[in-house]
Amino acid sequence: MIDGSRPPAETPPLVAAAGQATWVAGLTLALSSFMGWYSGSGPEGPTVSVLGWNTGTLGKFVFVLGIAIVLLAVRRGAGIELPRSLPESLIVIILATTATILLLIRIVSIPDEFAGTADRAIGLWVGLASAAIAIVAGLVRAGEEL
Repeated sequence: MIDGSRPPAETPPLVAAAGQATWVAGLTLALSSFMGWYSGSGPEGPTVSVLGWNTGTLGKFVFVLGIAIVLLAVRRGAGIELPRSLPESLIVIILATTATILLLIRIVSIPDEFAGTADRAIGLWVGLASAAIAIVAGLVRAGEEL
């Protein structure tokens, strides 16, 4: 093309990888709500694990945010366009940042009913890593949208 722009079908490999990483990170973020966020044992009981879903509203909200990221990717795959004033990458960054904040709250503040017997488990860290990957993927896609 004379004006230096790319044809619409040509997508740089990094942006294509970021698109794939977005939905994978969103799915992993949603699934992290069903992983153990806290585990430990009481003075006389067996080892228990508390799922993110069972930690209250924050765990459920992390699930909803992960599903919302996946739905954005499915929408893009179906060819449904958002208005130009509302870029998909910005929405992904906002959703993933919100999930990161909620997960950091759960990392710092263990709910009172689990405080004496539980330590942080792998589900919190998987969710935090997934949210960080979604943020980076959104930033890569935002760079391409400019």
